[in-house]
Amino acid sequence: MVAKTKKDFDGLKIIGEICGAIRDELVDSTKPGITTIELDEIAKEMFEKAGAQSAPKGEYDFPGYTCISINKEVAHGIPKRKRKIHEGDLVNIDVSGSKNGYYADTGISFVVGKGEVELQKICDVAKEAFNAGLKKAKPGAKKSALGKAAHSAVKRHGLTVIKNLTGHGIGRSLHEEPTNIFGFNNRWDDEILKDGMVIAFEPFVSTFEEEVYQSEDDGWTFLTNESFVAQYEHTIILTKERPIITTL
Repeated sequence: MVAKTKKDFDGLKIIGEICGAIRDELVDSTKPGITTIELDEIAKEMFEKAGAQSAPKGEYDFPGYTCISINKEVAHGIPKRKRKIHEGDLVNIDVSGSKNGYYADTGISFVVGKGEVELQKICDVAKEAFNAGLKKAKPGAKKSALGKAAHSAVKRHGLTVIKNLTGHGIGRSLHEEPTNIFGFNNRWDDEILKDGMVIAFEPFVSTFEEEVYQSEDDGWTFLTNESFVAQYEHTIILTKERPIITTL
């Protein structure tokens, strides 16, 4: 989507604030002993109170209002009644939604309580990689510049990125043009960014593996064999003055 009117900007900011608030509430509520379905029910209530809809449930019939992934689960984890969260777990909360025809998408990985230093490191580096890419998020720049900057930040820490999960365009639907906003350096990704373009930028930082695979058990969850992975994602409107993050 390319946002052009005040209505566009206002609509994108409203759903961005809703998704950001749900993300933050779920992060704050994530304590040892809580189940992922209990967290998802909090999101359900908040979506309903805000007059908004869960995007994965509405667009893809996903079996949850949010995606909650733990440890070797990287993305699209299904909330479950018997899935308890424990001290030291690496958790990813991914929230996307719509209201009045506008969409937003945001996600964050974090360690519950006291965990391994390595896990906190990949979470911190994922945010650093996002911020590095954000500096390149401007009209007239090449789309590949975001991934190049993010990947450079990651490599400085001796880590790598997941290369078969990417960011995407968003705005009037959850996934739209421009597709494949990489979190790594790839010159194939050389589309020129436009004023008003709306994107979800989401580097995935990995301890060493560079690809995920989809679970054959549930057909949704993306997993690694051995690595831990952290994601950091926001929805961004590109403008000549500065990038506007709608999901803060």
